[in-house]
Amino acid sequence: MRDAEFRAMNAPIIEEFRANAGRVGGPFAGAPMVLLTTMGRRSGQPHTTPLMCLPDGDRLLVFASKGGAPAHPAWYLNLRAHPAVTVEYGTDTFPAIATPLEGAERDAKYAEQASRYPQFGQYQQRTERVIPVVALERIP
Repeated sequence: MRDAEFRAMNAPIIEEFRANAGRVGGPFAGAPMVLLTTMGRRSGQPHTTPLMCLPDGDRLLVFASKGGAPAHPAWYLNLRAHPAVTVEYGTDTFPAIATPLEGAERDAKYAEQASRYPQFGQYQQRTERVIPVVALERIP
């Protein structure tokens, strides 16, 4: 799927999120969600992506699953180039630093998400890449 197709698919989810204090329906009903805005690594333009998240203390975790596709999603590549991001969570909007988790911490957090939402386990089974887990930590 091309970037333009993702943007078209995500636009109504973003609109619903913002209109309903961070809640959306459909396949995401009841799941914790964020809107993550990254800076395009090539374009330099902001890009907003709706993502399921896992609250983890003072941070939020997001998962670069891309449905188990063989390549990382564009938003992940963008934050690797520019880790300063904007997060919308519920009615709160804040700047954050995005940091990929590694090793045992990454594995434990991915397993936790997969236990809550089994599709994440399926995504990992579909791909040979290790799906990144990214911590979003508020900038004070």
